[in-house]
Amino acid sequence: MSTTIEQPAATAPDTTLLRFATAGSVDDGKSTLVGRLLHDSKSVLADQLAAVEGASRARGRSGPDLALLTDGLRAEREQGITIDVAYRYFATPRRRFVLADTPGHVQYTRNMVTGASTADLAVVLVDARAGVVEQTRRHAAVAALLRVPHMVLAVNKMDLVGYARAPFTAIAEEFTAYASELGIPDVRVIPISALAGDNVVRPSAAMPWYQGPTVLEHLETVPTGQDPTGAPARFPVQYVIRPQTAEHPDYRGYAGQIASGVLRVGEPVTVLPSGRTSTIEGIDALGRSVDAAWAPQSVTLRLADDLDASRGDLIAPAASPPALTREVAATVCHLADQPLTAGRQVLLKHTTRTVKAIVTDIPSRLTLDDLSQHPAPERLVANDIGRVRVRTAEPLALDAYADSRRTGSFLLIDPADGTTLAAGMAGGSFTPAEAGAAPGGEAAAPGAGREA
Repeated sequence: MSTTIEQPAATAPDTTLLRFATAGSVDDGKSTLVGRLLHDSKSVLADQLAAVEGASRARGRSGPDLALLTDGLRAEREQGITIDVAYRYFATPRRRFVLADTPGHVQYTRNMVTGASTADLAVVLVDARAGVVEQTRRHAAVAALLRVPHMVLAVNKMDLVGYARAPFTAIAEEFTAYASELGIPDVRVIPISALAGDNVVRPSAAMPWYQGPTVLEHLETVPTGQDPTGAPARFPVQYVIRPQTAEHPDYRGYAGQIASGVLRVGEPVTVLPSGRTSTIEGIDALGRSVDAAWAPQSVTLRLADDLDASRGDLIAPAASPPALTREVAATVCHLADQPLTAGRQVLLKHTTRTVKAIVTDIPSRLTLDDLSQHPAPERLVANDIGRVRVRTAEPLALDAYADSRRTGSFLLIDPADGTTLAAGMAGGSFTPAEAGAAPGGEAAAPGAGREA
């Protein structure tokens, strides 16, 4: 018997999950903001707070240093900076959150890319005294490159400028103009003091001129996800299930997570890269049969025909399959300490499929300071972002990253030791006009915000 599972309403706040990342220059207060969010939303356990208070006293602080809630590495605490990406999970009555606190140093750009790659929203901090600086532009450009659809500019340390409106307005206007050039569709600018708690969780009495939401209020209400029917369905096969029991002697199911779109029983599909076609005979989810399933559900598909399909294959609607290619043009962020050069043999991992490949060319390297392209750099080193061309030994069902962050992304891996060399985004050249998640969008007015 088949059951239809109703899709949860997009406005049901108790069922939604928001993944967001923080970024900003060194000492702008990212870790303090994260600590303040966790502390004031009552998401810190008593023993965690006690440990932070003890560490703060050992450093001569009169009160708890909330930055220590995320700066967990010993080197981070000793230097007072964030080095690695720190993930934190918390929830409010309205929404669940996965937070990635990313480093501010330029030499850790690769860590920022890692943290923001799956984010629905990026919180970029600036110091109200310094305003928009070079690293602010870098982080905004990386977020645009990764097509993060929502952005918050948190103008921090407002207490150090007397909570004045003028410096906030100047920073907001400068940043929203830059975000508009990048094509970022949704920007909210919020004046805060992470140290004092102004406009982080509770509204600030010191800034009556600001009538917008606090950081947490915005995080709780910003739209998440996209309409699952708005993109073609993509289903990477992760595992083939053959229980061969007396009850189901001929059961053959293809298990995995739907990367995008909706799949329905009776729908004609194509299995790639073989190109063989069949029809969805059944969909099993959570131990029962359903009529339809959508991203990001994990399900098992049963096809009407016995096809030679296995891990690494991709099932897509017969009417809208991705094109197969062996020539990949992409933007990559180089993650490894060893450089990437033309002629390098690599493994390319795309969804559940891993194939042999070779880097045939590195046409350019992106200069994040002004978004210009440095032609023919010969190699990419750690933290570089550049254009590459890769030829694969087997065809890939690769979408453009602009169309799908899931099926348009890939990893380049060292075949000798399994080291991840680079994270890639398939598609055309990176330019400001192409950078945003929704080309042609415009940034919101300072302090007003626009929900996209």
